[in-house]
Amino acid sequence: MPPLTYKQAGVNIDEADDFIKMIKPMVKSTARPGILGGIVGFSGLFQPRLKGMRNPVLVSSTDGVGTKLMLADLLKKYDTVGIDLVAMSADDVIVTGAEPLFFLDYIACGRLDKAMLAQVMKGIVKGCREANCALLGGETAELPGLYAKEQWDLAGFCVGMVDKGKIIDGRSCRRGDKVIGLASSGLHSNGYSLVRRAFTEDELKGKIGLELLKPTRIYTRAILAAMKKVRIKAMAHITGGGFYDNIPRVIPAGLAVRITEGSWPIPPVFRLIQERGGVDEPEMFRTLNMGIGMVLVVGPKEAQTAVALFQKLGHKAWIIGDLLPGPHGVLIS
Repeated sequence: MPPLTYKQAGVNIDEADDFIKMIKPMVKSTARPGILGGIVGFSGLFQPRLKGMRNPVLVSSTDGVGTKLMLADLLKKYDTVGIDLVAMSADDVIVTGAEPLFFLDYIACGRLDKAMLAQVMKGIVKGCREANCALLGGETAELPGLYAKEQWDLAGFCVGMVDKGKIIDGRSCRRGDKVIGLASSGLHSNGYSLVRRAFTEDELKGKIGLELLKPTRIYTRAILAAMKKVRIKAMAHITGGGFYDNIPRVIPAGLAVRITEGSWPIPPVFRLIQERGGVDEPEMFRTLNMGIGMVLVVGPKEAQTAVALFQKLGHKAWIIGDLLPGPHGVLIS
């Protein structure tokens, strides 16, 4: 019996090395001030610029894309889920007022498919450029035995930085403050375990599948620009848990969030999901973003200014509610 090799066991190191060589130019395109070295080492090096920061604080977030990957597999379309991956972490970092600095990805698979993973990496790179954060490194792991040949998963994390005195944590929220909603690009990356059950496989392979694969919107650049013009008191990224779970996280006890139905247009895809799946209204608002990907709280005198500013920055925005005394939570009426 010939000696057993790693390749015979299902792990092709040469293929992985070729993949790294292939993506190096893409990774380089995300460079920003602070990067030290390249992606050839065992870890990424980043030297942040601290000018203007009296007390810098690092902010980090990690996430994945969830079962949206199963839809990408069904359509054999992989150029958007990488954007989703960056967005899920970068948009979680920006809600603290922190500027995203760098991102790392982790791809695990049963068999390394360079053509497919190249599409994924194009999305990750595009997402990093949209968030203005460097792709500092990552890991691609071929794990036969743990994953079947065609199975894979995707995860990543983002690190940002904010001056401690400028952290946005909701403490300054008061009665009468206004809630601003920024439009989502679609479902973003949550609720797909429910959504996939609302449609047949043939339907998901068609037009509705392409609609559901729209990548998550990245808000970081617009929010960083807006923070220079208006005082943002709190922010919530509307991900898993929808309105009911995400918004109260950033609102102090003793205040309730009143969301006004009809204050923004809910995209048709959400009503189609509701109709086809027989999903009740509270469940829709607990599971999906309903057309609002990011929520911000500002003072009543700055609300219209904030809406106009985000419109100018390329994001549809509406005043969708306010804060009032009451049990901590969200009221939708």
